[in-house]
Amino acid sequence: MADLRLPSPRTPDPMEAPPLRWGILAPGWIAQTFATGLRDHTQQRLQAIGSRSRQRAEAFATEFGASAAYGSYEDLVADPDVEVVYVASPHSEHRDHALLAIEAGKAVLVEKAFARNAAEAREVFDAAERRGVFAMEAMWTRFLPHIDVVRQSLETGLLGEVQTVMADHGQLLHPGGPQRLSDPALAGGALLDLGVYPISFAHFALGSIASVTATGVLTAEGVDAQDSIAVRSHTDAFGVLGTTMLTKTPTTATVCGTTARLDLEGDFYTAGVPVRLVTPDGEQQDEYAFPVAGHRLDFEAAEVARCVTAGLRESPLLPWSETLAVMETMDEVRAQVGVRYPGE
Repeated sequence: MADLRLPSPRTPDPMEAPPLRWGILAPGWIAQTFATGLRDHTQQRLQAIGSRSRQRAEAFATEFGASAAYGSYEDLVADPDVEVVYVASPHSEHRDHALLAIEAGKAVLVEKAFARNAAEAREVFDAAERRGVFAMEAMWTRFLPHIDVVRQSLETGLLGEVQTVMADHGQLLHPGGPQRLSDPALAGGALLDLGVYPISFAHFALGSIASVTATGVLTAEGVDAQDSIAVRSHTDAFGVLGTTMLTKTPTTATVCGTTARLDLEGDFYTAGVPVRLVTPDGEQQDEYAFPVAGHRLDFEAAEVARCVTAGLRESPLLPWSETLAVMETMDEVRAQVGVRYPGE
């Protein structure tokens, strides 16, 4: 077999993205991570912070150098200097908060999972279409350099015909973790918080999903503690996926083709993870790793900035149709496992 080589990533430097004025809605941990990425790796401007607590908004604004702080989300989206709103509230609030920003004429980047279910996601995208504004799910992994290496490997047929994808994501978060993960009213559970990563990766690597088979274990509160998921694509390729909040798993991903496979180390969804190209006989042919590791949310912010500046409504790297497909898969998993959120 001839030597195989991985492509180089085409991912633009986030520092080169055109600057926008951002508002952050709900300044929690993920918002801190996002604001850190903006400050350290981009030319984006943090314009305003909105929280239900003005004191909390002011503290966040001081820490990250935002120009304004508001004690309500309504005041945040009404700020005429805010061009795009990052929605960082719990899953249960994503629809309402995204709609609030969209109706104010703002572009939105909405944390994953994009909503509680596909119906809510459709509402948000329909509103963005009517209002003529950009909207995107904050599945930040999709925009990292090592994922573009995977993307090109799939596009060029480097792996041959893809037959199997495997991915898992488990963190020790229950019991004793964030209270929201145990609360059905906040769309808690492993699936929307952790399982969205391997499910999104499977959609990315396999294309459209034809069927889903799932089993899981629920907590006493009625949210999923862990799930085992098998998916089949329309080309009869398979995905073997898992998620849990009861233990730390390897959190790796593998794409297996007839010519070669790609192995992504844990935690596969973060920057700096090695991607290894391996032949069917187990010989490693090549390896790529972005030199800086961690939660690099600046890459997704840069994608938003490029798209908004270009007048796009959705990202070509993560179009609305794919976010909806991922939500539909998670809806089916919940239906089979037996998780239903209040009001659904």
